[in-house]
Amino acid sequence: MFGRVHEWSKHHVRLMDALRVGPLAALAILMAWPYVAAPAQGPPGMRIGVAGYLLLSGALLAPLLWQRRRPLAAFAGVALVCFGQWLLAIDLVPANLSVLVALWSVACTRSFGWAFAAWLVAELGVFLVIVRWDQVTISTFFSGSIFVVTVWLTGLYASTRRRYLEGLEERAERAERERDQQARMAAAAERARIARELHDVVAHNVSVIVVQADGAGYAIDSDPEQARQAVRAISRTGREALAEMRRLVGVLRESEADATDYTPQPGLAQLAELVDGAGLPARLRVSGEACELPEGQQLVVYRIVQEALTNALKHGGPGVRALVELVYGGTDLVVRVTDDGRGAAAPPGSGGHGLIGMRERVAMYGGAVSAEPRRGGGFEVLARLPVPLTRAA
Repeated sequence: MFGRVHEWSKHHVRLMDALRVGPLAALAILMAWPYVAAPAQGPPGMRIGVAGYLLLSGALLAPLLWQRRRPLAAFAGVALVCFGQWLLAIDLVPANLSVLVALWSVACTRSFGWAFAAWLVAELGVFLVIVRWDQVTISTFFSGSIFVVTVWLTGLYASTRRRYLEGLEERAERAERERDQQARMAAAAERARIARELHDVVAHNVSVIVVQADGAGYAIDSDPEQARQAVRAISRTGREALAEMRRLVGVLRESEADATDYTPQPGLAQLAELVDGAGLPARLRVSGEACELPEGQQLVVYRIVQEALTNALKHGGPGVRALVELVYGGTDLVVRVTDDGRGAAAPPGSGGHGLIGMRERVAMYGGAVSAEPRRGGGFEVLARLPVPLTRAA
């Protein structure tokens, strides 16, 4: 609600200025009755009459309509009207409080130098009023200036608070921009790494197609059955290669680093070795009817398990143990990595790009991944990957 009011006030500046002057104007109107009822032989302040009173009050209040946009000009206007009032020996009126309002605006919105100058002018006004209508003593001057000093200090505090909040907002916006930029850079780097890893998978499939095609060409006359099996293998491998190529279109990025890395990429066959060499007590459990997965998906499963075990080792604390589960469900494969470490109590990581990499990999195959602390303690990484229909059958 306050946010909507703030936005509305930003688009209706003049109306908000008028509303700020409203209470003081209402007070001036309510206090006009003595000037209407006073006889002509009354005090000097009464002898100006109701018309003069309203004119003086309007002259004192009018500059406040510009106090937000031009606080210095508003303060100068009020101060000049007050000085003219002093020269004409006109008694004080409720609208003279506009000096304090203008002083607060200058102290709140302008530099300390201007605020200090406005305070000196206000103190001079207090001194002139005491000289005209009272005996000048330290106590009377202190009593008159205490309101001026209070308003001035309140304006300085509001200025300091406003600048502090503006600095916080600026730092928050800069941190958010840097965070988004780092996330984009991390995603781009991860896509480039995925592209390099999947290059070997696609190259392998194409090589299989070439070998099977050559074998079918040699066996088509002497062994037709073997040729048919080779053609079926070509068809299946070609579909896999085409699917991998389509996924690569969205993740290919230029990268000069590791351009000559031709190391074969790991898969499910190397998963047990990964778990055994994780650096912490870990077990591998496979349930359901296992099926053959494309090498790209095997690589995704391997990297998810690798990242989860690394996080458990880094953040799980001493004596942490992990369990890696692969659950084949016919149409999907569930990868769950749990540990009994510190979970939510673990200190936050400095990079935070591991989960981004998991999401990028799983999203390529239409899956989903989550990583969060468990209720009873520890941490859980859960990924669900759809299994190709031909493989599931």
